[in-house]
Amino acid sequence: MSILKPLTAVAERVANCAQLALLLEVSAYPKPGNVHRTADYPLTTYEHFLASIVAMRPSFEKAAERGAKCASGHLSMEETRIGFLIKDAAERMLSSQSGGNTHLGTIILVIPMAVAAALCIARERLSIEDLRGSISSIIRSATPRDTVDLYDAIRAVRPAGLGRVERLDVMDPRSREAILRDYVTPYDVFRIASPYDVVAREWVTGYSVTFELGYPYFREASKGARLNDAIVNTFLKILSEVPDTFIARQFGDRRAEEVSALARGALEAGGMTTDSGRRAVWALDDRLRKGDLNPGTTADLVSSVLMVAALFGLRP
Repeated sequence: MSILKPLTAVAERVANCAQLALLLEVSAYPKPGNVHRTADYPLTTYEHFLASIVAMRPSFEKAAERGAKCASGHLSMEETRIGFLIKDAAERMLSSQSGGNTHLGTIILVIPMAVAAALCIARERLSIEDLRGSISSIIRSATPRDTVDLYDAIRAVRPAGLGRVERLDVMDPRSREAILRDYVTPYDVFRIASPYDVVAREWVTGYSVTFELGYPYFREASKGARLNDAIVNTFLKILSEVPDTFIARQFGDRRAEEVSALARGALEAGGMTTDSGRRAVWALDDRLRKGDLNPGTTADLVSSVLMVAALFGLRP
């Protein structure tokens, strides 16, 4: 009985941070090309994102509970089962609304962070260094069972622009047998994908964009600025330096790099901190939307950044 109250408190704190991060990310406007509070896409709307965020809370709580149990010795890192947790969140996302894939990349980033954050909080050792190290440890402890669950989640969501590969293709039912036979972990899969997928690269680099680019920039941008403006400028900063995977999958690397250059220009004009910058950001939002260019992976990275910020005290 002695660990129940602390475990519940830790799970609630971490789930609150995850939900806050996702709500702030989707609500920030105008994040160029994304769904946000003033702009929808024909089949996916702001309300679809809100419904997903509500529905996924039990998954965030489960992740945090397992992290806290890991801290107390009741579970090993391997037994936290991040693949199952990702699959659980993806299923809740899909069943809660009719707009399809709202958050798969975000789920893949936030679930390991929720486990790791709870582990650190339960040990009373929450720091950037400990959080980042714990995320990497959790990821590297995942097993082929987690890979199978991860593949199941991706197949269920069917993200747009997903390509095919010769070996271990996520849409090939024979991949399950190969994963279990050859002991292929999620880390192995994402290491292969990391050269062309930014979310995969976060997994194998200890969330380098989140911790080395996004969070430091957001922390400075939010000093004396409106929270909304700091989030949009952080989105622009990440997009300007990291070409968006979602755009690259659908339209090619060259187009993704062109969008990064446009984001850089809007930020250099002042972003959301000047009148001319705001005009540039709104114009970019209109331009990307007309071209059906949605920097969805950048939104996933912003959610990851905002969860770190929430864990370390961000309050609207």
